[in-house]
Amino acid sequence: MKILNVVESAYRATLEEQDDTILWLSRALQNNGADVTLLLRGNAVNYAVRQECPPLSFGGAGVNHPARPNEDLGKLREKGARVFAVREDLEERGINREDCVGAVELISRADIAGLMESHEQVWHW
Repeated sequence: MKILNVVESAYRATLEEQDDTILWLSRALQNNGADVTLLLRGNAVNYAVRQECPPLSFGGAGVNHPARPNEDLGKLREKGARVFAVREDLEERGINREDCVGAVELISRADIAGLMESHEQVWHW
């Protein structure tokens, strides 16, 4: 089954779960035989930016394993998934291609419909 996971809402549940739930789900599906493609759009294009993710603390509580979207995207690619980010969404946020991890391919908004057409299921998050 070819699945396109469109991620638009960034950092969903990352405080509670220490992982983006959809990046985790995409890896789990890919690891179990699904053919997964990930499309980052809107604020989720920030996942493509090279970043450090240090531990966080809130008063006496801490998150020792914060979300590491760069690693998650790389692991998806290692398992054969394609990862795209919408070029115009990067530009609107002032993000240069040079600031992004190599695991991400850029796609224009005009090409999103064709990407959707090439998949059996499209899940939007």
